[in-house]
Amino acid sequence: MRLHRNLCFAVIDGLTLIFNEGNYADKVIQQLLKRDKRWGARDRAFVAETTYDIVRWKRLYAEIGDVKEPFDRDNLWRMFAVWATLKGIKLPDWKYFENTPTRKIKGRFDELSKIRKFKESIPDWMDELGEKELGNTVWTKEIAALNEQADVILRVNTLKTTKEALQAELFDLDVETEFLKDYPNALKLKERSNVFTTDAFKNGFFEVQDASSQLVAEFLNVEPGMRVVDTCAGAGGKTLHIASLMENKGQIIALDIYANKLHELKRRAKRNGAHNIETRAIESTKVIKKLYDKADRVLIDAPCSGLGVLRRNPDAKWKLQPDFIEKIKATQQEILQQYSRMVKVDGQLVYATCSVLPSENQNQVDEFLTSETGKNFTFVKDNKVLAHKSGYDGFYMALLERKQ
Repeated sequence: MRLHRNLCFAVIDGLTLIFNEGNYADKVIQQLLKRDKRWGARDRAFVAETTYDIVRWKRLYAEIGDVKEPFDRDNLWRMFAVWATLKGIKLPDWKYFENTPTRKIKGRFDELSKIRKFKESIPDWMDELGEKELGNTVWTKEIAALNEQADVILRVNTLKTTKEALQAELFDLDVETEFLKDYPNALKLKERSNVFTTDAFKNGFFEVQDASSQLVAEFLNVEPGMRVVDTCAGAGGKTLHIASLMENKGQIIALDIYANKLHELKRRAKRNGAHNIETRAIESTKVIKKLYDKADRVLIDAPCSGLGVLRRNPDAKWKLQPDFIEKIKATQQEILQQYSRMVKVDGQLVYATCSVLPSENQNQVDEFLTSETGKNFTFVKDNKVLAHKSGYDGFYMALLERKQ
């Protein structure tokens, strides 16, 4: 591979914004890709994937390159040189790469690869927490899986098309996909491609949604005609899936504390042809109390550490702090206590997170079930999805039923 100066500069500019300014990697990369209209698909892929790669392996590359934060541009070029050397890419004769110790880089990599926190490029506290909660063997496998590049998975919108029809339409555009066993509405891209520019996307035939995330709506056991509340709906990935499973019949009430996310949900619902969704911003507890004992199904897709989705959000490794996890666990329990009261007698509730930590998952459910509010519920089943076993994001979901 030959390195092109303007593409490498874009990567360095992006890393400056992510590491030093605290910007989110996905937003930075979106902006970088608009920088030069002459860039082809390969150029854009290089910028996006190289930036994500260096973000993912920040600690390892900084340790090999012997650089410390905050990183100045020389430090970032040094980390870039480490990345290129380990990829077997010949460094061009640029001043940024003068005196790069190629053999020393490979030697340091071999040495550091024996220590998990360096090999997997994670903070000390995260490594300790993962081992404490999952055990040494499982955590070692899980964090390795969470450092792999995520596949692109589509969820077919069955309100508008079928899996077979969408696969054929994309094939005509040279976008090859495959079915996934046990994921009834999923198509996996065989190669990464910008599917957002297709007419199929613009016409609402699919959404991009990881396979593990697609399990949540299915777990809720919805049926056409029900009243369903999605309590932490956000921009509505799971809400839209629920709408398709309900065949546009019945009512979905999508709640969130962020009104701007619900505006995005409305826009997506229109594109998807999902007409049974009503959005309500949670501006006070009145919004919740009005729904007490009214819902056949309630989904609590709770705010969490996001440790199960590090493959698609590698910068979260550097933004996340241990005190945030403690705070979010308190929030998860408060939400469970309050939002569970919307479930009717004989109705069902799903509590879900995109975390792999038992303290955010089954421990929260256990605590809820032994509480005053939770004694009205019985545990039906749960699904602990680990990335190293599923090949997709880490997720958790528990199904509870309200008794008489």
